Amino acid sequence: MANPTRRSVIAGASSLAALHAGGAFAQGAMPSSPVMLNIIDVAGNLQLTQISIEKFAKDNPKLISRLNFSRAPSPELPAKLKAQQDANRVDIDMVLTGPGAMSDGIQQGLWVDVWKAHTASLPKAEDVYHEQALMMQRNFGQNEGVAVVYSPSGPLFEYMPDKLKTVPKTAEEFLAYVKQNPNRFTYARPLNSGPGWTFLQGMPYILGDSDPTDPMNGWAKSWAYLKELGTAIDYYPTGTAATMKELGDGTRDCIVSTLGWDINPRALGIVPKGAKVFTIANTHWIPDTQFMCIPKGVAAAKIPVILALMSHLLKPESQAATYDKGYFYPGPAIKGVTLAMAPQESQDVLKEFGRPEYDGLIASLPTRPPLTPERLVAAFRRWDQEIGAGRAPK
Repeated sequence: MANPTRRSVIAGASSLAALHAGGAFAQGAMPSSPVMLNIIDVAGNLQLTQISIEKFAKDNPKLISRLNFSRAPSPELPAKLKAQQDANRVDIDMVLTGPGAMSDGIQQGLWVDVWKAHTASLPKAEDVYHEQALMMQRNFGQNEGVAVVYSPSGPLFEYMPDKLKTVPKTAEEFLAYVKQNPNRFTYARPLNSGPGWTFLQGMPYILGDSDPTDPMNGWAKSWAYLKELGTAIDYYPTGTAATMKELGDGTRDCIVSTLGWDINPRALGIVPKGAKVFTIANTHWIPDTQFMCIPKGVAAAKIPVILALMSHLLKPESQAATYDKGYFYPGPAIKGVTLAMAPQESQDVLKEFGRPEYDGLIASLPTRPPLTPERLVAAFRRWDQEIGAGRAPK
């Protein structure tokens, strides 16, 4: 498969040089003794970064004495973190998050504004990020989040070709299919699902809403469509993994997916290899990015270490590892990191389970930025209240 970011060799070379050995930017004063870091993942990001985090700790025993990893559902994190901050007892040092908790945290003022307060300890965003990741960093991560992986994402529809014989080509055809085949399609709660959130934000472009950037006043067609679609959906799973399991075991014939969620579950055997994907007319990519954040209230001695770790995760070797088994395809957020630089296992998996049509889709479909954090939180809330209410799994 061609390099998904399609960056030039020259741009890539300058990016790699800027990040080599962490020497292109200054680090803050390090602690006199190693620190323990508690890292929580609410996005599945450790699948892409844990090996690189552990390598950094192993290579820097004077900085890190121990790593503690934990995982939690994204919707639960902001309230937990806010309670710790109110009690002045923050025990989470770094958060790996997707759009849900990231946006909520910005709205509630939970994160350190690392790009302002610690500019010299991070690489220059415009020097290292490729164009689309830089757009996500500026529009979405803002001053608080540090983008670590990127995917054009979706929305895609994944289906079993032996069950869905005639692939819908338009939103109208898709709605008709779902209503004619009740409970054979579903998607996960957008607040806690990458495919769910790309689908939610992609529909206003597909349907030609008056203002796809305004979920409260500009999505009349989308909210009506989602309500009508919901008449043939028995429940909305709480996360994407459940939808993949249901596609794999035959409970569903079609689900919402993304590039990474299409590749990885097939590579892992959760979804049959023969599953296929389609897009419908007027699809726009709604890219997905995962971020690293430092909660306010973290001990001052730990912050230089965390910033050094963040910088390490933006180096080419760490970024090449994010190709993984297609989990967040392609994965790298920085310029010039090609599939040829990835571990051989990643190259083999993507050769077998990637799709030849991906490069054409990435090149041909327009990309639109996700909603701003404030509006994304509003969209999630409205979906929960008007679409998902009473439709959680039994």
